[in-house]
Amino acid sequence: MTDTAPAPRTRIQEKNTSAILDAALEVFSQAGFRGATLDQIAKAAGLSKPNLLYYFPSKEAIHVALLSQLLDSWLDPLRRLDPEGDPVDEIVRYVLRKLDMARELPRESRLFANEILQGAPRIHDYITGPLKDLVDEKARLIQSWATAGRIAPVDPHHLIFSIWATTQHYADFDVQVRGILAPGGDAHFDGAAKFLQHLYRRGMAPD
Repeated sequence: MTDTAPAPRTRIQEKNTSAILDAALEVFSQAGFRGATLDQIAKAAGLSKPNLLYYFPSKEAIHVALLSQLLDSWLDPLRRLDPEGDPVDEIVRYVLRKLDMARELPRESRLFANEILQGAPRIHDYITGPLKDLVDEKARLIQSWATAGRIAPVDPHHLIFSIWATTQHYADFDVQVRGILAPGGDAHFDGAAKFLQHLYRRGMAPD
């Protein structure tokens, strides 16, 4: 007896899966995992609850699917730090990529933040495994730049944490930022980009 590959999804199945995940992203990013319900997600997706359960057996299954997609794209800018590039340029480029993601993917950022605030029950193994491995790898690269005098002396892990904090803030605390700045559209992101580029270029310039 030979194994057979699963049948490919139909166009309708792909459409409904995408609608469920997009609706769930909106609901989870606003209500968090605990506050979200399958009824809310089904309504936002324009589907009945039984139809939703045909695609995903539980709220947790939807949440895990979203987090899996998010983590892959979320870490791509860090993976792209180039050992052969100019160190200061590479760090600033990473900052601006992260800021662009905060601008373009605010719901995804809030989804991740909510998961972390709950203690990361669904991605803790990922954080202590693949994520830690990637951060440690890039921290060694940053440390090598500092040791060679190509950037200012810096604790590489705290540098990465500071980049996450100063970029994802604009997504996770969007209401606060907009309440204070009252920007027209997303104009404040342009100001943030100029400020952060100046901050990190000055801060990372070798002594």
